[in-house]
Amino acid sequence: KQILFETRPTAVNLGWGLEKIMNVANSGDSVEQIKELVISTAKKMADEDIEINKTMGKNGSVLFDNNDTIMTHCNAGALATVAYGTALGVIRATRESGKNVKVIATETRPIQQGSRLTAFELKHDGFDVSLIPDTAVGYSMANGLVNKVVVGADRIVSTGHVFNKIGTYQVATMAKQHGIPFYVAAPLSTIDMKSKAEDVIIEMRKGTEVTGIGDKKTAPDDINVINPAFDMTPPELISGIITEKGVAQPPYDESIKKLFEAN
Repeated sequence: KQILFETRPTAVNLGWGLEKIMNVANSGDSVEQIKELVISTAKKMADEDIEINKTMGKNGSVLFDNNDTIMTHCNAGALATVAYGTALGVIRATRESGKNVKVIATETRPIQQGSRLTAFELKHDGFDVSLIPDTAVGYSMANGLVNKVVVGADRIVSTGHVFNKIGTYQVATMAKQHGIPFYVAAPLSTIDMKSKAEDVIIEMRKGTEVTGIGDKKTAPDDINVINPAFDMTPPELISGIITEKGVAQPPYDESIKKLFEAN
């Protein structure tokens, strides 16, 4: 369990899922029974995840208008969840409600989840999607190409601080500068009510992700690299946190607590 958890120390969902599976496994009396319990529980969790994402999508769709152009960062779609997605689930639900929307996907360096996954997923599903380099976020907002932003999250703490893919903080900062609503979509299982923002571990990844693209080197040999996988977006930059139980609004320490009380 600990080995698996340490593969994603910043994200809280993995620990949540592991805890559920381990509790079930510990209740089994034989190897065969443990297998059956683990598989049936995992399937149930998968089915529940799809329904949660669809409910979250409906809750978030009311925040978006016809003809909006929505920016998203990294991948929070069907390829990152069981199906439908969190941030992309909101975008899907907005279109399913009859609204016409366009999407701008950031490339999401250094390993291009935006270009490899989000752009692929949205294009496959028939969305009007444009891909931009991460360095064009400010340009896109300053030139009126974006109306709203929605991203997913790897961890949210009770104060509303959001930990998500590196680059999320700068997208949120630019959105605030240009008066563009910035939303986060995540299930309650992503919210960590125990940890403080300053205690969350930011995963650092290998430098080769930055010094090359595929097999092609793009940086000098032996260059020092700082490569955090995630960053923290403070609550004052966030317009709302979309969950399956509703949309939390500032002040988040109060509204998030109410979501759990209603759960």
